[in-house]
Amino acid sequence: MKASVLKTTGLIVAVSATLITAGCGKKDGQSQQEAPAPTIATMTLTTGNSELESTYPATIKGKTDIAIRPQVTGFITKVHVDEGQYVKKGQPLFTLDQVQFQAAVDQALASVNAAKTAVHTAELTADTKKKLYDKNIISEYEWQLADNQLQTARSQLAQAQAALTNAKKNLAYTVVTAPSDGVVGTIPQREGSLASPSSTQPLTTVSDISEVYAYFSLTEKDLLKLTDNGQRSVNAAIASMPQVSLRLADGSIYPEQGKVATVSGVIDNATGSASVRALFKNPSGLLRSGSTGNIVIPQLEDSVIIIPQSATYELQDRRFVYVVNDSNIVNSVPITVNPITDGKTFVVLSGLEPGQRIVTEGVGTSMRDGLKINPVEAQATNTPQAAGQQ
Repeated sequence: MKASVLKTTGLIVAVSATLITAGCGKKDGQSQQEAPAPTIATMTLTTGNSELESTYPATIKGKTDIAIRPQVTGFITKVHVDEGQYVKKGQPLFTLDQVQFQAAVDQALASVNAAKTAVHTAELTADTKKKLYDKNIISEYEWQLADNQLQTARSQLAQAQAALTNAKKNLAYTVVTAPSDGVVGTIPQREGSLASPSSTQPLTTVSDISEVYAYFSLTEKDLLKLTDNGQRSVNAAIASMPQVSLRLADGSIYPEQGKVATVSGVIDNATGSASVRALFKNPSGLLRSGSTGNIVIPQLEDSVIIIPQSATYELQDRRFVYVVNDSNIVNSVPITVNPITDGKTFVVLSGLEPGQRIVTEGVGTSMRDGLKINPVEAQATNTPQAAGQQ
């Protein structure tokens, strides 16, 4: 009797456990089937305009950087300017010792006066001989000899005058003047130093910085892109380039815009690049020779697809996005993008079309192929976050 009761009780417990287990399994299955799709931010692709920029390190040089060297040898007796001073064309910069050059002028002047006297004497003699010859008093030989002496005296006068001109020129060279308007560079030699045309170091440098050149380099790849792989000439490509900007050493943008003027016809084998020159106006004199900066070249593109960088992920050197189909299922799609970016967005070159939807949230973490989502426009999800940040 007791064994029968125990057997009956065990059977009841087993049946109850089976019913409970079945009921729990059914409830869990129902919850899995009824779990809603995750709400994910997406964006519908449209075309727009892209304004990107490429930067290249640049070196600034004056429109003319003229090394100042003396044309005669002498000791510097006076320095008329200081470093960094703005000078006008013809303004004195240095004065060299003038004593020996003044003496040479005086000597040459004396030689000229002596030669003039000799010419005057020879003229009197030749005139007298000519009159005597006309009266058949002297022979033609005597008159011709007097005339030759006159021509010799005139030649000596011309030589003396040339020597005087050269002496005066050398004296003028003792005052070294500015060959153009500009700013004076460093002055390594001061009063008492010996200045010579053969010196390796110039007296100073005068830079015309009313306009300056910014020199930078473009690679062979850049040049091919600039000329559309040879479809147009370099000159035509330069003419069509937009104005460029100059970012200064402190990160600020120089207020004047410049224009690319020339591209070197030779590519440096060591660097694989060609030198490019951009011209900037410099009315305030802010830019100086030797300054550095970065040339900023804008790249404007019309009717392109622009997507956030956060909407992409990279796998084995390829970039992907998740595209949402009409059934709200995501699938990864490879794309190619412009390597030049603004740090926030990509310009899509291939792989996407306007009108498609892509995932902009959870890319690279929670997204996977085949996942069904509840898509909402990115603005709808970003608005509360932005409000919270504010």
